[in-house]
Formats: sequence, structure tokens, C-alpha cells
Amino acid sequence: MEKIISAINDSINVKRQIIEDKILLKSILKVTKEVINAFRNDRKVFFCGNGGSAADAQHLAAELSGRFYCDRDPLFAEALHVNTSYLTAVANDYSYDEVFSRLVKAKGRKGDILIGISTSGNSKNVIKAIEVANDIGMITVGMTGKSGGKMKDICKYLINVPSNDTPRIQESHIMIGHIICEIVEKELFG
Repeated sequence: MEKIISAINDSINVKRQIIEDKILLKSILKVTKEVINAFRNDRKVFFCGNGGSAADAQHLAAELSGRFYCDRDPLFAEALHVNTSYLTAVANDYSYDEVFSRLVKAKGRKGDILIGISTSGNSKNVIKAIEVANDIGMITVGMTGKSGGKMKDICKYLINVPSNDTPRIQESHIMIGHIICEIVEKELFG
């Protein structure tokens, strides 16, 4: 019982720190406005991440491309890892570090958004994707843990959850992603 209560309290404490961090809250708001602007201008939002962050990327892309609270037209949002034939071919023929950057190069256009999710901020394949996105003129967002890792210096926007604990960071990433989806949907569809 104590372990359960402790884990819940740890999660609450991280979220409390997010509420108290005005700079982080402003970053979340700026990213939300960029996503709204991108969709209003017929642009796309791409997500990438590994492991649990890949699951979060896919989850958030589905919230935008499917629906969140209301029935509405779909928005173009995509997680870059969902084509396993592509993923395994590129990992085999080039390297795993290339799996996201090659898709960004193929699909990304100036004004599109890439949201890279990495609790450490140091995932090589996410970093390479962000570098390619920056070269194209895409808007880059990093969702990371406390330090921001290497992503903090290469993303236009950084949403760095104030924790070093991977599960607590991931719980906060999905919460923040849901907040962005909710505001985007309400702003675009009423």
C-alpha cells in the first residue's frame, strides 16, 4: 500500500512543480499556439520517440488525427514510427539513428511541427530528426525531463518536465500532451 501511495504522491509533486514553473507553463502555451497556427495553415504535426515515448507519440498523434472531446474533422498528425517495414529497413540498411530523420526529410515541410519526445533529451535518433527539421524550417519542440539533455540547445521550444524519474516524466508528458490537444481542439472547432 505504501509503495502505491508513494508513487501517486511523487506524480502529484512533479505536476505541482509544473504548475509553479511559469516559464514551463509559457512554453506549453507557446507550443499550443504554434500547433493551432500550423493546423490553420494546412501544416502537419509529427511526433517521434522511443519505447514509452513512442507510445506517447502515437497516443498524442491519434488524439489529434482522430478526435479528443468532440466529433470533428481530422487533423494531420502522425507518429513517425508506426510503419514497421520502413523502420526495420532503415535501421538495418542505415542505422537506428536514421529512422526518424529520413522520414522528416521525406515528409516535413517548412512550417510543419516536429515534437520529439525523450525523457533524457539525448536520444540520438530524435536529435537527428530535430536537426533535419531545423534545416527544413520546421518548428521543433522537445519534450524531455529536467535537464533537457542535448535537445535543449537545438529545439525552438523545450517542455522539460522537472523530474529525473522516467515514469514520472512520461506521466507528465501525456498530461501536457492532452492539455495541448484539448486547447487545440477547442480553438479550432469550438
